[in-house]
Amino acid sequence: MLRRLDIWRSAIVRTPVDRLQQSDLTADNIVWLPDTEERFTFRADPFGLWEGDKLHVFVERFDYRILKGEIEALTFDRELRFLGSRLVLNEAWHLSYPFLFRESEKVWMLPEANRSGRLTLYRARQFPFEWEVAAVLEIAPEAVDATPFLHHGRWWLVYGVVGEDRRSCALHLAFADRLTGPWHPHPLNPVRSGLVGTRPAGTPIIRRGVIEIPVQDSSRTYGGAIRKLKVLRLDESDFEAEDEPWLEPSPTLAPFDAGVHTVSAAGDISLIDCKRTERSVGGTLARRRGKLARRMRRRDGAEVSR
Repeated sequence: MLRRLDIWRSAIVRTPVDRLQQSDLTADNIVWLPDTEERFTFRADPFGLWEGDKLHVFVERFDYRILKGEIEALTFDRELRFLGSRLVLNEAWHLSYPFLFRESEKVWMLPEANRSGRLTLYRARQFPFEWEVAAVLEIAPEAVDATPFLHHGRWWLVYGVVGEDRRSCALHLAFADRLTGPWHPHPLNPVRSGLVGTRPAGTPIIRRGVIEIPVQDSSRTYGGAIRKLKVLRLDESDFEAEDEPWLEPSPTLAPFDAGVHTVSAAGDISLIDCKRTERSVGGTLARRRGKLARRMRRRDGAEVSR
């Protein structure tokens, strides 16, 4: 049987995230990140920071042959010309969604790593290529796509807990006085559940005290589109929000027009990823090989099954 593979590709959009609209997703307004060299691999979940006149874009580099991702950094100049790439973080378990941010004159990364059984915060020892473990956040080791942000002097963490079908999700919140914790789960958890608006999808937008959180819409397919979750009330005992459509696959970006599931901010540009689907005998064999590799890692204790 031919299995469907989602193949993602990341791109730079020449529009800041707080002004980004569906109409900005056109071929003449984006710069694609280069393709990976090997078949059955892709780059997804882009997050970026400017350092001087260089843009450093961090991505999940995923390989279907081992069903495992690692974190790679790609560098661009001010004119968005590609300068090179380098692997920056590789663990025994799968890594993705390298949420990147600056705080207290330091650069931090909180990648998705729920197969490790813990939520690990990394700090740049020398940005962008050298990283060290800063803390293990003692909250929800099963969290996926954990996304921290500051609001009224307090740290908040929004994250997903995935259902058995891998598409449905429940949205959770936690709060802390310091980035490294201790973290406290919100008493209303889970605050949302289902296929729509329940899994974080990138950088929160905070303007004049209003919080807008990108969230996935997987009602048609995993990572099918992105919605905005507009937070109406948020404190240690209360939460209220409503979501609205934001970004959908663009026909002008074909063949990568089957989904979009990450959007992040980097100064005057945005970063997104889009997907195409592939069905082939080679893809089926690659996925089987990946499942075998995952079972061997579990046997050897290299990752925790979730």
